[in-house]
Amino acid sequence: MTIGDTTTRAWAREHVPVLTALLSIASLALVFGAVFQVIPTTTLPRFGALLVAIPHLNAAISLSAIGTILLGVREIRRGNVDRHRGFMLASFALFAAFLLLYLYRVTLVGPSDFPGPNAVRTYIYLPFLAIHITLAVICIPFVFYALLSAGTRSVSEIYGTNHRRAGRVAASLWLVSFSMGIVIYALLYHVY
Repeated sequence: MTIGDTTTRAWAREHVPVLTALLSIASLALVFGAVFQVIPTTTLPRFGALLVAIPHLNAAISLSAIGTILLGVREIRRGNVDRHRGFMLASFALFAAFLLLYLYRVTLVGPSDFPGPNAVRTYIYLPFLAIHITLAVICIPFVFYALLSAGTRSVSEIYGTNHRRAGRVAASLWLVSFSMGIVIYALLYHVY
C-alpha cells in the first residue's frame, strides 16, 4: 500500500458518514433521474433483446442476492468474518448489477405499466410498490455505511463502529426489498 492509499483510507475512515451521505444522494439522484426520465437517452445504446431480458435477469439477480445476504448473515453468526465479507461483497455486487440494469432499462423505456385490473393496481400493486420503493431508498445509506466502515477499518476496529447495527438494518431491508421486488416482477410478468 502506498502512502497515498494510506492517506486516502485514513481520510475515508474519518469521513464515513459524509461519504455515506454523498454516495446515497448520488445513487438516489441516478434512480429518480432515470424513473422521471431526466437522464438523457441519446448517449445510451439501445439493445432491444437486453431491454426485454432485464426484468427476468433482475429477478434472478434478486434471488441470488437474497441467497448471498442470508449466507453472509449465517457466516457472521458463526464468527467467520472472511466468508461474511465475501458474501456481503457479493450481495453488493449483485445489487450494483441489478441497479445498473434497472437504470438502463428505466432510462430508455420508462417504468413498467401494470397490466392487470385497475382495482388490483390501485389496492394491491401500488401500495406494495410504494413499500418496496420506500424500503429500497431507506436501505441505501445503511448499505453504504456498512461497506465504508468495513472497508476503511481492520476487523478489530470495526467493533468500535456502528457497522454491526447498520449491517443488521441493511441486511433486513435488503431481504425484504429484494423479496418484494420478486413479487412485483411476478405480478408484472407472470400473474397479469
